[in-house]
Amino acid sequence: MRAVVQRVKEAWVEVKGTRVSSIETGLLVYLGVQGTDEPADVAYICEKVVGLRVFEDSANKMNLSIQEAGGSLLVVSQFTLYGDCRKGKRPSFAEAASPEKARALYELMTAKCREHGVAVETGIFREMMNVYSINDGPVTLLLDSGKMF
Repeated sequence: MRAVVQRVKEAWVEVKGTRVSSIETGLLVYLGVQGTDEPADVAYICEKVVGLRVFEDSANKMNLSIQEAGGSLLVVSQFTLYGDCRKGKRPSFAEAASPEKARALYELMTAKCREHGVAVETGIFREMMNVYSINDGPVTLLLDSGKMF
């Protein structure tokens, strides 16, 4: 499982011109599910996301988690995080999970984050979405449950 995590001042998702979800201060999480992922991968990514100390404390140091900062998550499914561009110019998505498996693990991820007491908004799975964000910093981090980076 992979995640691109961005600290944001605001983020929202539109589908067919209609805003379907939004957050203010928090983290925008693009989540990619690999075909071999299991619930343990979800647990790893969830723990990382809710525990990342990327919000500033009173000394202006990145020292607070989203829970401590009182922020929200906007989690957007993005199978293209498993796009392999090493050969040719057209990405291969062979490593991405099937839509059924990806949806199940995506929903598990959002549920687990909510269990940590974090407010979670989502995109709409398998819809063409426009995602807008006002990055804070910018702070952008890459997470991989296989610890590839």
